[in-house]
Amino acid sequence: MSAPVRDSAGRIVTDRLRLRQWVEADLEPFAAMGKDPRVMAYFPTLLTRAESDAQAVRHHQSIATTGIGFWAVETLATGRFIGFTGIKPVTMPGSIKGETEIGWRLAREHWGIGYAREAAAAALHIGFDRGLASVVAMTVIGNTASWGLMERLGMVRRPDLDFDHPDLPDGHRLRPHIVYSIAAP
Repeated sequence: MSAPVRDSAGRIVTDRLRLRQWVEADLEPFAAMGKDPRVMAYFPTLLTRAESDAQAVRHHQSIATTGIGFWAVETLATGRFIGFTGIKPVTMPGSIKGETEIGWRLAREHWGIGYAREAAAAALHIGFDRGLASVVAMTVIGNTASWGLMERLGMVRRPDLDFDHPDLPDGHRLRPHIVYSIAAP
């Protein structure tokens, strides 16, 4: 995988993908992802269209104001939205508040072909180019695909940073979260 580059419009381009600002056309496919039980298996609920749209607006605003956030991802071959990846500050209370997290979510038909790794590697590259000392990632223990990707990215399990998600009640199956981290090269 080659290092990402910026195109003339400032979008992040990898071998097969483009990470970019969100646009109106992303809302429908993003909403479909939020209603897919397999995509949302490790989230407390499926998203309504209003919740999905609000999430996209927050991602857009973060990128517009800080230059980082969860970018929309499209394939170079089709120009179609396939999900998101990116980095953003952790604001929720807990062991990783104030750290920068990496996250991703792709539509199911784009799983298993290396898009998530390619996009996430680009996001890490951008973060480290901006001077970040480290990046964290979080998920639930059952999400083996997600923590497997964390390991393929070179992230290391950090049990000392594990936490219970503050937005979920005691006993909820998704409350315990595990954390991985990676230091700048």
